[in-house]
Amino acid sequence: MAEKKHEQSGFTVTDRRLFNADGELRTEVTESEEVESKKAPSAVKEAGPNAETAAQPIPSPVEGPSDRDIPPPPSRAEQDAQAAAYRESAKDLDSQVEMSGHSAKEFEMTFERFLASLYMTAMLQLGLMREQGAQPRIDIIGARQTIDTLSLISEKTKGNLTPTEENFLQNSLYELRMAYVEVTNTLARPPQTGPAAGTGHK
Repeated sequence: MAEKKHEQSGFTVTDRRLFNADGELRTEVTESEEVESKKAPSAVKEAGPNAETAAQPIPSPVEGPSDRDIPPPPSRAEQDAQAAAYRESAKDLDSQVEMSGHSAKEFEMTFERFLASLYMTAMLQLGLMREQGAQPRIDIIGARQTIDTLSLISEKTKGNLTPTEENFLQNSLYELRMAYVEVTNTLARPPQTGPAAGTGHK
């Protein structure tokens, strides 16, 4: 539906997006632009000398995905069936792990391990840790996003964590934020091109 009228205020809301949800060019936009371009001269003449200013379109904010663009969630029966199939597949993998001499619990994902993986990722992105045999690489934007992800988790899980989980999360955030500030301050300093003036003289 390209446009709709607000019943109380009487203004019209027009969908100005060039593409539809399938990524195809919307034909009604082109058609409406042609109609408006034909009407514009007469509207300016009737309105008087200030018509050009009044006729300027008001820029609309960037629209996010609407409800109609998001597919409906799977039914409860579909979710239960898929979860059962996933658990069965996981059991097979656990059996193979146990046969190799390891404990399947070593690979079990817990909240602390999830946080630890984000912590390690941020440290790698800050260049403070490196993979074995590799040179440290700094990805300051990636590090900021990872730290912000931990901060978002802290906000969304407030009141739902055990004392151990909360302590782990807050310590991780504190250390990563401190490391981020230190790294960014170091990067902002001008490079040292040589010995300081006055050194080397007796």
